[in-house]
Amino acid sequence: MLDNLIGNLFEQQNNKAEETKKLIKEVYLSDNRPWVVGYSGGKDSTVVVQLVFETLSELSIEELHKKVYVISSDTLVETPLIINSIDTTLRRIQEEALKRDLPIETHKVKPQYEQSFWSNIIGKGYPSPNQSFRWCTDRLKIEPANAFIMDKVSKFGEVVMVLGVRENESQSRDNVLKSHTVEGKELMRHTSLTNAFVFAPIRKFSVNDVWDYLLSSPSPWGNDNHELNKLYQDSSSGECPLVVDKNIKESAGSCGNSRFGCWVCTVVNEDKALNGFIISGSEWLKPLLAFRNWLASIRDDREMRMKYRMGGQIYFNPIKTEIGDDGQEYVVIPKKSQRPKQYIALDNYTIVKKENLKSYLDENNIDLSSSYDPAILIEDQNGNYGQLGLGPYTMEARKEILKRLLEVQKNLQHPEEEIFELIKEEELRVIRRYWLENGDWEDSLPPIFEEVMGYTLDWEQDDRPLFDSEQLTDLESLCQKHNVDLKSLKKLISLEKNYAGYKVRRGLMQDIEKVLKQDYLHL
Repeated sequence: MLDNLIGNLFEQQNNKAEETKKLIKEVYLSDNRPWVVGYSGGKDSTVVVQLVFETLSELSIEELHKKVYVISSDTLVETPLIINSIDTTLRRIQEEALKRDLPIETHKVKPQYEQSFWSNIIGKGYPSPNQSFRWCTDRLKIEPANAFIMDKVSKFGEVVMVLGVRENESQSRDNVLKSHTVEGKELMRHTSLTNAFVFAPIRKFSVNDVWDYLLSSPSPWGNDNHELNKLYQDSSSGECPLVVDKNIKESAGSCGNSRFGCWVCTVVNEDKALNGFIISGSEWLKPLLAFRNWLASIRDDREMRMKYRMGGQIYFNPIKTEIGDDGQEYVVIPKKSQRPKQYIALDNYTIVKKENLKSYLDENNIDLSSSYDPAILIEDQNGNYGQLGLGPYTMEARKEILKRLLEVQKNLQHPEEEIFELIKEEELRVIRRYWLENGDWEDSLPPIFEEVMGYTLDWEQDDRPLFDSEQLTDLESLCQKHNVDLKSLKKLISLEKNYAGYKVRRGLMQDIEKVLKQDYLHL
């Protein structure tokens, strides 16, 4: 009885796989548009690549008439275990494709170093991503992949993206799939890229269909899909049931909900994947998890953030007060991310009328770009309170983040690589340039690097500071004497340097205007 049940299940799965391969063949042969297959290293994309590979292997030489590009995204902050697995798989796919004369090319797309995670956080001061400010996905994943796709569009006119998206994963994904599906058509319009179409061959697969196929169909390029299954088990602390009964699935849970991604992800409250790997034996990842948790903890620390936005805009967060049991009035600081809800006595704050804010800051010599957090509440004309909103990380915070990151990198005990880079040398050069442009004329990055790592890099001469320490002191004194904002002056001088040598300096006046119109200069 049990043997018959298992046999029926495998037969159903084989039928589903064969039907999908038949569909892949039909779509592949229907036109000359090249394919771009997305591979993330996870179960869904592995199924898609394997099915495509098997289908192409069954076609004749004459039928293999167009390219299939298998691309993976390397955000430069991928979990080390995952990126190693992806690198190995891409190499094996390419080697096996060459042996079989299949028109498959594997590529790894990366963000430009100017747009990397560390260049944005440490260089520009972006706060680490969260659910409401998820800036990382576009810069690290979508833009590099889109650049590759649009390069193929410019070469071939149109392309088809083959993705491992499935229905019933989430309501939002289902809505997207339905909104772009044309009845009777297998291809969907891409949501944003012109002349790019989407093919989702496993959209009707359940998570159990995915695992049943992977564990019953050997990888054509020599991977062990059971190792992938174990990777999911490890990332979810050992729980990865393969069940066919819906009621059991609901109570037992499924590792299909695991998500591999960046080791430093702060969008989630807890990095279950990284923690799961550690629990399952990869204890050398502990320093990464500790750093990630620390980075998440400082996100809403007011002493780590400027009190105005990158463009200089001042804004105020509305503040409510409550009367406590002791009859005292308290300021209510709502819970946010890692920060718990707080009640702070109103007496601990200085109340400043909105129209008097600039004079108060000037009289008390308060620099809103520093780590100092003035304990003030701004009162508007209606008697409502507001607190200065937060902007980028301060320069002091960025330096601390870099120093801690380099310390983790230096002391990391990677089991296979003697030197494992958490931050690339190219990123350090970009960060240094950003800091210099932002007024760090003391050129702080090279000394920080040398202090932590014990050696120095061959830094670019063109990026040297504009002034030495004595000249900086004189400039600061002159700014104080003439009541000129030093930070703005530094930005103006850096702008002039960046535009120097251009015959047509288009955009210079607009950039100067942005600096001079910063809110904090005109409160």
